[in-house]
Amino acid sequence: MTSFFDIQSTLPWPNAVGKRTAIGPVCGAAQSHFVAELAKTTPLILVITENTASAHTIAAELPFFMETGQEIILLHDWETLPYDNFSPHEDIISDRLKAFSRLPSLTEGIVIVSITTLMHRVPPRHFVETGVLSLALGEALDIQRFTRNLTKNGYRSVDTVYEHGEFATRGSLLDVFPMGSDTPLRIDLFDGEIETLRSFDPDTQRTNERLERIDLLPAREYPLHADAIERFKIDWYRSFDGDPEKCSVFLEVSQGRAPQGAEYYMPLFFDECESLFDYLPSDIPLIMVGNNFDSAKRFWGEVNNRYEEYGVDPRRPLVPPSRGFIAPEELYAHVGQHCAVEFRDNTNASLHYELGAYRPDPFAATEDFRNVSGVGKLSVLIKSHDSPVLLSVESAGRREIIMESLTGEGLKPTPVGSWEEFKASGSDFGITVTDITRELFIAPNAPALISEDQLFGQRVVQKRRRLREEETDTQAIIRDLTELRPGLPVVHLEHGVGRYMGLEILTIDGHDAEFLLLEYANDDKLYVPVGSLHLISRYSGGDEDTAPLHRLGTEQWSKARKKASERASDVAAQLLEVYAKREARVGYAHTLDESAWAEFCDSFNFEETPDQAAAIEAVRADMCAEKVMDRLVCGDVGFGKTEVAMRAAFIAAHNHKQVAVLVPTTLLAQQHYNNFNDRFADWPITVEVVSRFKTAKDIADVSRRLQAGEIDILVGTHKLLQTDFGFSDLGLLIIDEEHRFGVKQKEAIKALRAEVDILTMTATPIPRTLNMALGGLRDLSVIATPPAKRLSIKTFIREHNIGLVKEAILRETLRGGQVYYLHNEVKTIEETARKLGELVPEISFGVAHGQLREQELEKVMSDFYHQRHNVLVCSTIIETGIDVPNANTIIIDRADKFGLAQLHQLRGRVGRSHHQAYAYLLTPPRTALTTDAEKRLEAIESAGALGAGFMLASHDLEIRGAGELLGDEQSGQIQQVGFSMYLEMLNRAVESLRKGEIPDVDAPLETGTEVKFHVPALIPDDYLPNISTRLVLYKRVAQAKSKEQLDEVQVEMIDRFGLLPDATKQLFVQAEIRLRAQRLGISTIDVSDGGGSVKFEDTTPVPVNALIQLLQSNPKEFKLAGSDTLRFVKNLESAEERKEYVDGLLQRWEKACADLQ
Repeated sequence: MTSFFDIQSTLPWPNAVGKRTAIGPVCGAAQSHFVAELAKTTPLILVITENTASAHTIAAELPFFMETGQEIILLHDWETLPYDNFSPHEDIISDRLKAFSRLPSLTEGIVIVSITTLMHRVPPRHFVETGVLSLALGEALDIQRFTRNLTKNGYRSVDTVYEHGEFATRGSLLDVFPMGSDTPLRIDLFDGEIETLRSFDPDTQRTNERLERIDLLPAREYPLHADAIERFKIDWYRSFDGDPEKCSVFLEVSQGRAPQGAEYYMPLFFDECESLFDYLPSDIPLIMVGNNFDSAKRFWGEVNNRYEEYGVDPRRPLVPPSRGFIAPEELYAHVGQHCAVEFRDNTNASLHYELGAYRPDPFAATEDFRNVSGVGKLSVLIKSHDSPVLLSVESAGRREIIMESLTGEGLKPTPVGSWEEFKASGSDFGITVTDITRELFIAPNAPALISEDQLFGQRVVQKRRRLREEETDTQAIIRDLTELRPGLPVVHLEHGVGRYMGLEILTIDGHDAEFLLLEYANDDKLYVPVGSLHLISRYSGGDEDTAPLHRLGTEQWSKARKKASERASDVAAQLLEVYAKREARVGYAHTLDESAWAEFCDSFNFEETPDQAAAIEAVRADMCAEKVMDRLVCGDVGFGKTEVAMRAAFIAAHNHKQVAVLVPTTLLAQQHYNNFNDRFADWPITVEVVSRFKTAKDIADVSRRLQAGEIDILVGTHKLLQTDFGFSDLGLLIIDEEHRFGVKQKEAIKALRAEVDILTMTATPIPRTLNMALGGLRDLSVIATPPAKRLSIKTFIREHNIGLVKEAILRETLRGGQVYYLHNEVKTIEETARKLGELVPEISFGVAHGQLREQELEKVMSDFYHQRHNVLVCSTIIETGIDVPNANTIIIDRADKFGLAQLHQLRGRVGRSHHQAYAYLLTPPRTALTTDAEKRLEAIESAGALGAGFMLASHDLEIRGAGELLGDEQSGQIQQVGFSMYLEMLNRAVESLRKGEIPDVDAPLETGTEVKFHVPALIPDDYLPNISTRLVLYKRVAQAKSKEQLDEVQVEMIDRFGLLPDATKQLFVQAEIRLRAQRLGISTIDVSDGGGSVKFEDTTPVPVNALIQLLQSNPKEFKLAGSDTLRFVKNLESAEERKEYVDGLLQRWEKACADLQ
């Protein structure tokens, strides 16, 4: 048997141009290992793989085997089908353009590409090289010309920059998200020169670090400037017959826009397209991995099939395959000009050098070792393989668990960090944490590597990191005006429910002021000054169409408000009783060892998102306090709720309390058990699981150990609630996917023990749960910030169509991904799977539903997880199933039959990696849908953003109504006044009852202070043209509770939009005065050039003698008008004088109030 290292010394490599040497069989991680070996002597190599998935695998494995930190460039595939109607995701284009700009100057490194990606023609080198725009500090920059250049290069002008290829201008500020850059940039100009260059966070829009210079790559792989469009049109006329005016692609490009799928018309934009070989040195050696030739032939056949199938549509003619793609013959002519080594993975292929297929026991004879445990197989391998063995696991937690079970077998592995370290250690048996999931067997005398995947058949999820961000305010989501569009119902505190019609600027007393225009019954109009935006909230609590429309100037609104207020007072009394019971129950105040806590927190592989950190802090505070915790953690699928639960479990277990984790399905129980085991690997904490997969004997044993206090954390399905499970000292109950449990189970949970802390987790709370949380019956934490690098899911609602299903399945499987096909009728599920199999015969299908036997179900899920099936035809059993990071398309049949929460939950099963995910909701024809179903589908389509689960629940609240907090009746009062206002009334009633007062239902709601300076106080249109952003900022200024919050908004505005104009400074001046006046019980301050007045409320804390002293000190200047208004006469011409004068009065009264205390 010849070893690769013997062959390596005799290879005609790397300069024997035109030589092709086939070596084999090279399987598993040996492919990456051999590439790393060849890279030691060859500075630059091109690796060509047979498919996209293989390219990604090699790119992930290589760093582990390489000694030096050579650059690895993976050229991403577009991840679309040939001639697709979709364009690739911006992030993919960004990565590709970064690679194109880097390749010509690359002298050392490994370039990896799949053969199908290599067969696409690419833009010519000169396009990428000349399209780079460089900027440096101090350079002159003509902003008009620069933005025209950006548009020519394919960048899109937007209001706020979030994604690659976007830019926004605001006066002398320019935001741009360059292709190839990890963060967007903010360019600040002064006098036509670049004063600062800073990167900023797209989520918060706040700047981070300063930069000296930046390079901007083109935004697309084709140009969109006038010459290119002209060339495109001429080539179109030359290439296609028929009327171009009927072709949407032609019309869009002619107007300078980039239509979806325009990449497949790239040859029309250039005189000639190039191939990837044109970007690389002519003598670069190649390594070809796998069966490239068959893969190339198959892809070429598919391109031609799709060309013939779709090229017949005269409205979308297609470019012939030979112009957009490289045929296998032409490709292999290119390959023939290089020195190539082929790694073949089967022995049947003709080889120049044969390595001999070496597989030691137990992997050589699978039959005899079927029932041997993972540790048993490892023992056999170590005995049968003469050289050192390295075991690869995917996390430190798994390493600890496996080392523990190995010690029981008398095996002691040495932990190592890399392949080189393992070889140097001289150890016979090592263990390492890597992402490698394939085995490496070269020869009996060479070190072997085996992954836990081969031994135990398990694998967990990938790591992600993110930057710090602000946390999400739950009430703000309900009150948020960002989604306001003309025609939507809003509630005005004093005038009732009207319809929002837009922002308008009116001239009053010769000064411009901005108003919100609301329309009421009989076409009455109400103009609300932007300073009073805190009086307005979005109407929620029922359907938009059935929301009331009140009449101005009548009793209608005050009656509705009074009625709702009375109802709120009744509910408040009941609520207080519940509160009192909860407060009276003394819970267990946990103590916390800070150093152990810090150590546990540090072992979390990801950086917490701000919302996650806030939720963890809240849980920690709840558990360490004397009261009983009842907290609802509401976070989108995959946003890190489980970690919050683990921290809570850690606190309880550390205080020797037992923890019960309740989950709705067996599959989820298994996953949580693995995750908890993993996370608590380094701690003396015992985790167990009870589910259908356990035998009666196992369950009896668990029950015995539980009562003896030997188990700290028990994960299980509703079996846990059965009486035969006695906990010796239960301290914490964690409920996952709360919306999946019925009333009966919830009653059992309540009865479990009054003193148990309860932590509930869900992605989409049912309206009543959400209602209780917002009403303060339960504490609420919302996790709405997504982990870094997650893309939102593209959602399509389409009528059921066989062609669409086929496209969706192929689009996903060709990029190496997997698909869920959800068909929720067990009767017809097998038939559906058979039909799909006929539609795409080359693909493997699995079927999973709740009526399968446990072992069958577990096997199907495990096969799908380990990518033995490409498509899983399933029922809603996957709703709470295991995470499959590789599944990024879900097709939901009869989506109109599902509730909002369920649709969101199902859609959240995909999009768990950084690939663009797709969700297709298939429905019968629109005419057959009920209005509620249509509304639900619209809501889910519009809430495509990450973190939308909570928003959807509040949508659901609007579609279905909120329901009573405590009683059974549906509340008509909520519908009359809107949910947010009802909550406000409820909170007021609760507060007054707490103070021992009787709630006054006639008392007006607090409307705040009105400040009038008779000078413009607004955000000018030319400073910030976007209406919705202006509205949000007005709302934030109006709602600020302190000077610090106002300063924060001010800093952010200067950062994002440039220095504030005088009118905007005035807005902040008046907002600050309003805050101070509010605390002094002043309802109105009105100041003009000849003086003004101050009106006090009945409850003002300002002592009467302070006013008397003022009147006595200067009777000519000050006079009382009525019992509550102070008038003053003073010549105050400028806004600055008015501010100083009012400031002096407020300071005087603030001092008087302070002296009283």
